[in-house]
Amino acid sequence: MSEKIIISSDSTTDLSEELKERYNISVIPLCITLGSNVYRDGVDIDADKIYEHHSRTGELPKTTAANVGELEEYFAELTKDGSSVVHFTLSSDMSSTYNNAVIASESFENVYVVDTKNLSTGGGLLVLSACDMAANGLDAKTIAEKSKELTPNVEASFVIDSLEYLYKGGRCSALSMLGANLLKLKPCIEVKNGSMGVGKKYRGKFDDVLKEYIVERLVNIDDIDKTRVFITHAGCDENLVKDLAKLVSDKNIFDEVLITRAGCTVSSHCGRNTLGILFIRKSPIA
Repeated sequence: MSEKIIISSDSTTDLSEELKERYNISVIPLCITLGSNVYRDGVDIDADKIYEHHSRTGELPKTTAANVGELEEYFAELTKDGSSVVHFTLSSDMSSTYNNAVIASESFENVYVVDTKNLSTGGGLLVLSACDMAANGLDAKTIAEKSKELTPNVEASFVIDSLEYLYKGGRCSALSMLGANLLKLKPCIEVKNGSMGVGKKYRGKFDDVLKEYIVERLVNIDDIDKTRVFITHAGCDENLVKDLAKLVSDKNIFDEVLITRAGCTVSSHCGRNTLGILFIRKSPIA
């Protein structure tokens, strides 16, 4: 009898409902606190509600990982029919969700936890890759091991139109924000070794910057895993997103170009008008 495998993640992987249904992915939401109200990421709150609350009150939400008890209950439900679980989490450098999941998994022999060392669809790429492995007949333990080996190959980055959310969240200084605003800079946030850092600082109109950014990211084509690419955005203009998706598609690099909206976690840190292109390379990223 073949092993039944469930691929799972927390809600920070920003996978669309269509993708979760297509690949039968299970998701446990993070908690989002707005004022005195607590919501479940992607269940009873979305990013637009965060933007509305911020514009009305000036407050940013607080995000909270599922605790050990909640994760134990979640894993128990998934494994009650004997299924094995490969569970992916937000980078351990950004949240306690990985450590909590590891502790919870110790109560089960068939739950394997993978630290994506990433956020948003950077982790989503690893989740879908794991689904491909499961479809090809790999066992859960092997899928987890190969997924961990793949984490350094994920190229994840975003360009941010405004530093306001990062500043209010304590992730950049007032001086940096002032300088960026005066010079009309649009910083590129890169995820490397599990942490966010600032890459190139673009200058100009947001639409033009994004086109330049995408062209510059799609280099060393022979080193790119051509299976899929994500264009993930936080509240960007739909026509702009479609134009950028066409720009990527016209290069004929990827088998599939996927467009997703960033969920509450990314939106809480970066704010509206953030967009990234995310894909996997064949070799680790320096």
